[in-house]
Amino acid sequence: MQDAAQIIRTAHDMADAARKAILPLFRSDDLVADNKRPADFDPVTEADRAAEQAMRQVLARNRPDDAILGEEYGHSPGTSGLTWILDPIDGTRAFISGAASWGVLIGLSDGRDVVYGLIDQPYIGERFEGGFGIAQMTGPHGTRSLKTRRDVALDRATLMTTFPEVGTASEAQAFRRVADQVRLTRYGLDCYAYALLALGQIDLVIEAGLQSYDIAGPLAVVQAAGGIVTDWQGGPAAQGGQVVAAASPELHAAALALLAG
Repeated sequence: MQDAAQIIRTAHDMADAARKAILPLFRSDDLVADNKRPADFDPVTEADRAAEQAMRQVLARNRPDDAILGEEYGHSPGTSGLTWILDPIDGTRAFISGAASWGVLIGLSDGRDVVYGLIDQPYIGERFEGGFGIAQMTGPHGTRSLKTRRDVALDRATLMTTFPEVGTASEAQAFRRVADQVRLTRYGLDCYAYALLALGQIDLVIEAGLQSYDIAGPLAVVQAAGGIVTDWQGGPAAQGGQVVAAASPELHAAALALLAG
């Protein structure tokens, strides 16, 4: 893609703008969470809205012809064939609880694939990116390459998921079949779990009930680091739903077999 360098600069500009909008509100006594779904608790805050608005303003300046799909403000059409997929705060429940596992997610789709992605954790200052030949993180201790780890058997693997209750009852049962076979299962990590997978710290992430903006950025980062991201049947995962991310083909195959029952 000829404008890859400009796309990457724009993504970082968006992440910087989102950081600026969000950080004054994190762990703030004045933070108010509204509930988007009365039948359930699906919180949204001023920080979510301000961050997406800030990213959209960057795109309006830098790449006005690109389409946008954002969690808070929906779809804005474009003419370039490219779509930015934005989740201003993935993990709003963690955000309102003061936990630093939330993140800003940015993905770019060319209509066929997610070609670039970014996971940013503003509070601890870590940024993970993947695509256009890049697989790296930057943070307080400098820059390092991203690479998923290999040669870890299922019974030695570490599995993460956002919730103890994964989707429906049947999906929770499928998740438990995998969790019963791994060495360690950890819960509630939101998008940061995918960052840890790309960093070579864990081996599997399994989730259900995702939207496209929940997975587009992480998908690109994990794939750039050498991992595999599909739905539970081994198909494309960019639209969300049931997602399994694995560090290696062997772990991916083992997880799919257990999820299928």
